[in-house]
Amino acid sequence: MSHEILIPGGSGLAFCSEPTRLADRANAVATAASAAALSADDASQAAAAQANGTSVPLWAGSYYNEGMDSDVFDKLKEECGVFGVFGHPEASALSFFGLHALQHRGEESAGLCTTDGNEFFYHRGMGLVKEVFDNDKIQYLKGSMAIGHVRYSTSGESKLQNAQPLVFKYRGGDIAIATNGNLVNAAEIRRELEEEGSIFQTTSDTEVVIHLIARSKRDNIEDAVKDALKRVEGGFAFLIMVHDKLFVAQDKNALRPLVIGKLGDAYTFASETCAFETIGAVYLRDIKPGEMLIVDKNGLREERFAEMERRAICAMEFIYFSRPDSDLDEINIHMARKRMGQVLAQESFVDADVITGVPDSSISAAIGFAEQTGIPYEIGLIKNRYTGRTFIQPSQELRERGVKMKLSAVRKVVEGKRVVMIDDSIVRGTTSLRIVNMLREAGAAEVHVRITSPPYKNPCFYGIDTPSRKELIASSKSIEEIRKAINADSLHFLTKEGLLEAVGRTKDEYNRGMCMGCFDNDYPTKVFDEEEAGCGCG
Repeated sequence: MSHEILIPGGSGLAFCSEPTRLADRANAVATAASAAALSADDASQAAAAQANGTSVPLWAGSYYNEGMDSDVFDKLKEECGVFGVFGHPEASALSFFGLHALQHRGEESAGLCTTDGNEFFYHRGMGLVKEVFDNDKIQYLKGSMAIGHVRYSTSGESKLQNAQPLVFKYRGGDIAIATNGNLVNAAEIRRELEEEGSIFQTTSDTEVVIHLIARSKRDNIEDAVKDALKRVEGGFAFLIMVHDKLFVAQDKNALRPLVIGKLGDAYTFASETCAFETIGAVYLRDIKPGEMLIVDKNGLREERFAEMERRAICAMEFIYFSRPDSDLDEINIHMARKRMGQVLAQESFVDADVITGVPDSSISAAIGFAEQTGIPYEIGLIKNRYTGRTFIQPSQELRERGVKMKLSAVRKVVEGKRVVMIDDSIVRGTTSLRIVNMLREAGAAEVHVRITSPPYKNPCFYGIDTPSRKELIASSKSIEEIRKAINADSLHFLTKEGLLEAVGRTKDEYNRGMCMGCFDNDYPTKVFDEEEAGCGCG
């Protein structure tokens, strides 16, 4: 469904909600009315179910992951991913493939905005990249410049309004923005802007940056963008597009990953290098902390909006979020995780018959653990990748069985065996308990749990969707108490020192240039209200 709703804001902005070129206005009112009716139907269904004492379907949406706010697994959410192209005639097609490679970073919505130098064309939708875009939509998205986004809902609501890229009109013309990360002072700036008359159209903190640009007294768009970036704090990777320029910016601590590559004469930008492999682009380098790149018809210019402070790449990128075939700051993720497994084995050897990893992020570490100990690695757990669309209304018993829809144990591998289960983290503890029990039900004689990160005790303020501190099991329980809670025979977490050694970054920087706040409560920036932790992508 294609439409656009333009609403004048107090800061001189008009928000362009979804999705066609900016010139089209037709059907906006009808579409909005239809969406409102759908929302009312959903509310009526929920109210009727509550009155009748029945349950609302757990997964009864019209798109992948709709209604799955409380997943059967409590893994951390994969933030968001961004992709950009400048100077390629097939920018939209390249961006489609780039976003597909970044799908693991956000499965709830996807969007693309392109320009031919005169007009903006854009489309956003709820669901996976392959569900949001088809050949007709890609052909429609004309131009040689594009920015794209995949999103997982965290701090903002799960709805199309918050899907990115966000597209606006302002006094200088059209502007689009896509981001990965979170602005820790967004709420403070938002309140300030609203008091001065700004009207916000989304719950995404990304919109704050657009308002700051629109309200700038600078006539030059480059200076206006730079001033806006100076105002915001947190972890972010921004792609900002106007008709003739693409701005690329990295926060002053480089908390969120962002890389630059080339495909012929075209420049490409992405959250991870795996996107470059997909489209055949050559990796050039990581964007530097506090750096702002400006790409236009004259080429690429390197500028700064802030001096680099303490370098602090998110440790969870190495542990869990990034794809194994990506390189982060020229360190391969698979090899780093494999070393985590090796160091973990050195710290916590246990005599066992088989090593297995929880798919997918723990497989590399499990291989390293097995190589270090000489205990064979086996695929003892299988992940079902085809559980996205489920329209059943299960009882609580069936809900528990729903765990096995996503993950199942290989009985012939673990039966009668002493199993070492490798995982990347323990959040609330419910996932670990389910998997340990699953292995025991499949006949495992012993289950020893080894975690490739230190205990996860603190929330993230820079773009990872984490529970509140009180919900994090490691914040209130000892390792022995956690072991009992997850029903394991033994439990060991990789030490902070072991993690730093395994990742292998330079020793010259504090914490080897990584943010370890979720483990040691030492954040690289000022943090604000814990309730504002999450992802500014939406």
